Amino acid sequence: MDFRTEVRAWLADRLTDTPAPHPRAWERELGKAGWIGIGWPGDDGETYGNRRATLPEQVVWAEEYARSGAPARMGHIGENLLAPTLITYGTEKQKRRHLPPVARGETLWCQGYSEPGAGSDLAGLRTTATPDTTTGGYTVTGQKIWTSLALDADFCFVLARTDPGSTRHHGLSFLLLDMDQPGRIEVRPIRQLTGTSEFNEVFFDGARATETVGGEGNGWQVAMGLLAVERGVSTLAQQIGFAEELGRVVAAAVASGAAEDPVIRARLVRQWAELDTMRRHALRTLGTTGDPGAPSVAKLLWGGWHQRLGELAVAVAGEAGAVGPEPWTADRPYELDDAQHLFLFSRADTIYGGSDEIQRNIIAERVLGLPRESR
Repeated sequence: MDFRTEVRAWLADRLTDTPAPHPRAWERELGKAGWIGIGWPGDDGETYGNRRATLPEQVVWAEEYARSGAPARMGHIGENLLAPTLITYGTEKQKRRHLPPVARGETLWCQGYSEPGAGSDLAGLRTTATPDTTTGGYTVTGQKIWTSLALDADFCFVLARTDPGSTRHHGLSFLLLDMDQPGRIEVRPIRQLTGTSEFNEVFFDGARATETVGGEGNGWQVAMGLLAVERGVSTLAQQIGFAEELGRVVAAAVASGAAEDPVIRARLVRQWAELDTMRRHALRTLGTTGDPGAPSVAKLLWGGWHQRLGELAVAVAGEAGAVGPEPWTADRPYELDDAQHLFLFSRADTIYGGSDEIQRNIIAERVLGLPRESR
């Protein structure tokens, strides 16, 4: 049995039950079968409880998972962000403590990067961490925002300022902390335009961080290393989802007759062509290291593309795109159809994960060698 056939068979066997499995139970199911962490680098991936797979096999897994309609992953941050970072910068003790539970689907992580005054400009963060002489760790005080999965996460990796006299990207450290600290950590969901709350605010009031990754003061290097792996194989799975969304918009345009409009038809064709370009870019840059421009180009490509798809979805819907289904209730003042949800949620695509402006600055300064923007 080849790898793609094995993946399809396993997913088909596990996804026959209704209703869909609970997200945390599904993570444990994936972990039990060894499907978490197949892309982790290292000479002996089995050491941490995951199976090993070649880069083409990782692509196959990402594609088949997206096509299967399997539940959205809750363990993405631990598997695809924390784990490669620990493998690159962490100690062996840290790897053996944190990677096996992630591989088993037992622990969930969230990312404490952005702050109200330091989103895309991460070097302006103000969260502080002071040494705790009692525990040997740090006491963290400050606020993070746009933190995905913070309500469900067991742990958080936090970028904080450990040198009180430092500025910008100097004096930062990459810390690990337990989210189960009542009275020291408060999580507040953020209600969005869509009526949902995928993101959260997190307030640290003397929270204890027990570990530093990469050493004190080296947080910026570790944080940038993490961002470099954030847009890897998983972007191919993201593009499968994009293709399905585009397919629904095309089907709606054909059904309503909007596809007969030459302007709408041209926009549909352009979306398809740009999506194909994104896939080719992702495949070309897979496995590359030391290219600071590749992640930024990828973010620029998909952020604007997805935003334009949302605009096209409501344009195809016509007047109906401005009206939501009834009845409305006090606790649910409006409902959104797929096109409306896509339009509203995608407004943030060119901002979160590093705004377009920041990505262009990275390409200009680090790739093209242009002068830095004056501050």
